[in-house]
Amino acid sequence: MSPQELYEMLKKVQEPKGYFFNTDHEMVMGLMEGLLRNKERYGYMCCPCRLAAEDREKDQDIICPCAYREADVKQYGSCYCQLYVSRDWNDGKLPHEYVPERRPPEKMFG
Repeated sequence: MSPQELYEMLKKVQEPKGYFFNTDHEMVMGLMEGLLRNKERYGYMCCPCRLAAEDREKDQDIICPCAYREADVKQYGSCYCQLYVSRDWNDGKLPHEYVPERRPPEKMFG
């Protein structure tokens, strides 16, 4: 699968749920490549913005879309990676703030 094919597939599934891709298409395609690379490496598409434990069970919370996306988009208008955003974020109605990491340290370093 190509990054563009993954983009199209995910777009069809996520937009009806209210999650849109960032309008920075080049950045989004880089993240699509990272997701596909992680799928090759680990067998699952974990977040390319985080370090994976290389263990599906330990990484369950960061398999894209991660367990933190909903809260991040609700609070900041974008997820940690700025891959998934709200319509208002894309339309410039929300500030493009840094989204702090919600993943507990014990999951990152444990």
